[in-house]
Amino acid sequence: MQIANRGLRKKERILTTFLVPHSALLILVGCVYSFKGGSVPPHLKTIAIPIVEDQSGYGDPALREQFSTQLVQRFLNDNTLEMADRGSADSILEGVITDVKDAPSVVQAGEQVATRRITVTVHMTFQDLKLRKKVWERDFSSWGDYPSGGGLTQRNEGIQEAVRKLTEDILNETVAGW
Repeated sequence: MQIANRGLRKKERILTTFLVPHSALLILVGCVYSFKGGSVPPHLKTIAIPIVEDQSGYGDPALREQFSTQLVQRFLNDNTLEMADRGSADSILEGVITDVKDAPSVVQAGEQVATRRITVTVHMTFQDLKLRKKVWERDFSSWGDYPSGGGLTQRNEGIQEAVRKLTEDILNETVAGW
């Protein structure tokens, strides 16, 4: 019986000297992780998103409108920040389309281009107008593929895919990148 009790006590000591401190460490690490990617500070309730500029030289006048509309729609659907005009907003998200590249993506035998990739790059700035400070400023880039011989309609689908990915990334950076 004493031998069995000694075995139990030894196991209890191992548990208290090893598992308890390590469990506490795991809990702390878990807490640190959970605080990353928080939400927008409570003093920011509204956002203004003016139409983005297009300095890419791409030549599609509809691109800036398409990008701006989809970005606003993303924020409306997310409902974290209410849309407001520049004069009354707590924050502002401004952007410039800086580059649009259309290049071969998949080349088949005989050097036939099967798929093209359109890549859109934007420079975005998010500012806290209440505290009068820049929260972040960065470039975002994303792409969409389309069939090579598909024409303008399918190229536009590639652009739409790139814009969809970009606006999703920008929304995530804005509302969860704290």
